[in-house]
Amino acid sequence: MERGRSTGPQHRTVTALAQALSLGEDDHQQFIDLAREGRLRDHWARPTGLCELPRSVDDFTGRAAELAWTDDFVNAAESPGAAGVALITGAAGLGKTTLAVRAAHVLRPNFPDGVFFVDLFGMSSRPLSAQDALTQLLRALGTAERHLPHDPLDRASLYRSLLRERRVLVVLDNAGSEEQIRPILPGGGPSRALATSRRLLAGLEGVHRLSLGPLPSAEAAELLTGILAKRGSLDDGAAIGELAQFCGGLPLALRIVGNRLVSRPSWPAAAFVDRLADEERRLDQLRAGDLKIATAFGMSYEQLAVLAQRVFRRLALVPGRDFDAALAAVLGGVSVEDAWDALDELVDLGLLQDSRSGRYRFHDLVRLFARDQLHAEEPAADRDTIAATMTSWLLRMATTAGRWFEPAYGSPDRPDTDLSSPEEADHWLRANVDNWLGALRTAAGGGRHSAVLDCAESMYWFSDRWMHAPHWHEVFTLGAEAAAALGDPARQARQLNSLAWVHLLPRDDPETTLRYTAQAMDLATRSGATAQIASAHHAAGGALRRLGRLDEATEAETQAAEMFKAIGDIDTYGQCLGALGTCLRDAGRYTEALERYLDLLTLLNDDRSGMTPSVAAFTRPIALARVGECLGSLGHRTEAITKLTEAISLMEQAQVPVPQARSLETLAALLADEGRTGESRDAYARAAEVYEALGDADASSRCRDLPNAAP
Repeated sequence: MERGRSTGPQHRTVTALAQALSLGEDDHQQFIDLAREGRLRDHWARPTGLCELPRSVDDFTGRAAELAWTDDFVNAAESPGAAGVALITGAAGLGKTTLAVRAAHVLRPNFPDGVFFVDLFGMSSRPLSAQDALTQLLRALGTAERHLPHDPLDRASLYRSLLRERRVLVVLDNAGSEEQIRPILPGGGPSRALATSRRLLAGLEGVHRLSLGPLPSAEAAELLTGILAKRGSLDDGAAIGELAQFCGGLPLALRIVGNRLVSRPSWPAAAFVDRLADEERRLDQLRAGDLKIATAFGMSYEQLAVLAQRVFRRLALVPGRDFDAALAAVLGGVSVEDAWDALDELVDLGLLQDSRSGRYRFHDLVRLFARDQLHAEEPAADRDTIAATMTSWLLRMATTAGRWFEPAYGSPDRPDTDLSSPEEADHWLRANVDNWLGALRTAAGGGRHSAVLDCAESMYWFSDRWMHAPHWHEVFTLGAEAAAALGDPARQARQLNSLAWVHLLPRDDPETTLRYTAQAMDLATRSGATAQIASAHHAAGGALRRLGRLDEATEAETQAAEMFKAIGDIDTYGQCLGALGTCLRDAGRYTEALERYLDLLTLLNDDRSGMTPSVAAFTRPIALARVGECLGSLGHRTEAITKLTEAISLMEQAQVPVPQARSLETLAALLADEGRTGESRDAYARAAEVYEALGDADASSRCRDLPNAAP
C-alpha cells in the first residue's frame, strides 16, 4: 500500500492488526468487513488478468462490413427485454474467432468495466460446461471464490446481475450448443455478449445473427500478400492469386499457406502453387505446425451422427458443384426424409452450404475432406457400387425427364422418379444439369453405350426449349460415339443431325453444320433411315440460309418438308414449313413467306392435323411472330404489332426467351415507326433485359442504345 501498488489491505494483514489491537468481537468484524470493501474497490481499480482477450493479429485483412455490423450491434439502442447478444456462425476455418477478437479490441473503449474472453471448446470431446464458464467469468468480474453460489441457477443470476450493473463485453468463443451458452448470456442492461459457433444455434431467441462466408478473392489475395510481406521479398502476384484461389477464401487455409512460405524464405510461391494444384494432396499440404485444415474439418465431422457422416462422405462422389436431397438419398441409401435430416445437420455444422432453391453445395476444400473420409472409411468395391448406383439413377432420371418432351411419348413410365409434368421435368433437367451430364460422361467412359445413347436421344426435343445451353455439343457427341460403338448407323445419323443443329443455332457455325449433315446423310442413306435423310436436308437448309445461299436453302427445306409429310411426321413437317417461310422472307419474297407462315398457323390450329399439342403450343408463338414480321415488311404495321404482341405474350408463358427477345426488338422498331415512342422504349427495354438474361451483352447494349439513336 505504501508503494502505491494497492489501495486495499490483504486479509491476513487485517486479521493480524485486529488481533494486535485486541478489538472486541463487533469491532473486529466491522474492521474485517471494511477492509474487504477496500479490497473489492482495489480489484476494480486494477486488471485481474482473468479471461483476458487474446491478441489481435497484425495482418488482419478485410471483413469491413462484418466489423461495421459488430459496431452497429454495440451502439444500437436496445429495445426493452431484448438480449444484447450477437452470434457469428460459419464453417471451420472462416476466421470467426479472429473476427470476434478483432472486433472486441476495436470496441474495447466502449466497455470501461472490462472485455472478457472465454473459449467454450464446443467442438472438442470435452466442451467447457456452462457452470465452469460462469465460474471463470464471475472470478474475472471480481467475485471471490467463497462468495460463488453453489446452486447453478443462483450462480447464473449473480452473473446477470453483475452484467446489468456494469458495461462489459463478453466474447464467448466456439459455442457447441444452445444449452452450453444460454446460461452465460446477459439478461439486459449495458453489457454485451459476442459469441461464435460453427453451429447455427437456431434455438437461441432474440439474438443478432451474422453468417460468415469465405473472403472475396481480392481480400483473400490481400491477406496472403500481407502475411508474405514478412519474407522481405516480393512474390509473384499471379502465384499469390492462384494460392488464394486454391484456399477458397478460407482465412485458416490462407494463414497456413502464408506461414509455410514465411518459414521457408527461399521457397518461391510458385512452387507451392504446383503442390496445391494436385487435388489428391492438397489437404495434406495445407498444414503448418499445429495448424491443419483437415483437423478443423475433422472436429466438425466428429460431431455428426452416423447417418450424417455416411451421407457427407458419399456426397463427394457427386458430379457437379451442387445437388438436392433426392440425390443425397440415393447416395446415402436412405429415404428423402432421412436425407433432409442429414443435410440439415451438415448445414448446421457448416459442412454444407444451402440455398433457397433447395440445392446444397460443398466448399471446395470441404469436398476434398469428404472424399478423403470416403476413401478412409469405405472399401473401393463399395465406393464403385455406390458410384454406379448414382450414375444409373441420374441417367434414368434424365432420360425420363427428356422424354416428357417427345411428341409421341404421352404419359411416360416413370420408374423411381417424381416427375409428374413437363414443367417438373424441365426444372429437374436444368437444375441438375451438372449432375446428369457428369453421369453421362462417366457412363461413356465406362462403355455403357446403350444408356448413353438413350439419354442423348431423349434430349432431342428438350434441347429446343433450352437451345443456348452450352452442353448440347458434348451430349450429342457422346451420343454419336455411343451409336457408332453399337454399330447403329441410323441412330448415329440422328445424333449427327443433332450436332448439326448445335452448330446452326447455339454456335452459329453453318459450315460445320453442313459437314455434319453430309456425314448424317451418308449414314442415313446407307441404312435407309428416311427420317434422318429429311432431318439432314432440314438442318442443311438452315445452314445454307445463313450462308446466303437462299435458292439452295429453299430447295433443301422443300425436300425436307415433302419427306416428313410423306412419312407422317407432321410435327417436323410444321417446322420445315416455318423454315421455308424464313428462307423466302430472307430473299425478300414477303408475300410468299407470309403464305407459308399462314399455312403453318392453319396446321397448328387444326386439331385434326395430327400435330402433337405440346409441339403446336411451342411452335404457335414463333409462327405468329413470323407472320407479324412479314406483315410489318409489307407495310401493314398495325396488324403486325397486334400479331407480335400476341406472340410475345405466348412466348413469355412458354419460356422461350430467344425468339421473345428478337420479337420484342422487332416490335419496338414497328412502334417507333408508328410514332408510339413511349411504347417503343418500353419494348426495347424489355428486349434488352431478355438478351442480358441470355448472356448476349452486345444485343442487350444495342437495344438500350436504339431508342436514344432515334431522331
